[in-house]
Amino acid sequence: MMMVPKYHVFVCTACKLKGEPHGFCYKKGGVEVLQKFVQEIDDRDLGSDCLITYTSCLGICKEGPCAVVYPEGIWYGKLDEDAVEEICEQHLEGGTPVEKYRV
Repeated sequence: MMMVPKYHVFVCTACKLKGEPHGFCYKKGGVEVLQKFVQEIDDRDLGSDCLITYTSCLGICKEGPCAVVYPEGIWYGKLDEDAVEEICEQHLEGGTPVEKYRV
């Protein structure tokens, strides 16, 4: 049976299909934000509840680096490693979206 995660987080890394970096989220640390999500999910033992996927452009470049959390469809912007820690603690562990990073 396929695992169905409680949350699916899409993180913009603004990379082309061939892996060539470009775009605002990449230049502003999107890859580091992605890596921090992966680390936090692992450190908090949330691997069975959370799936992390990196994406190309999510279309809100001025808010980047950005991510969206499903199933709620909560969009976050202007992310850094501290923001990721808060989102993992409050939203992914606690179930409460972090308003100050919402887009």
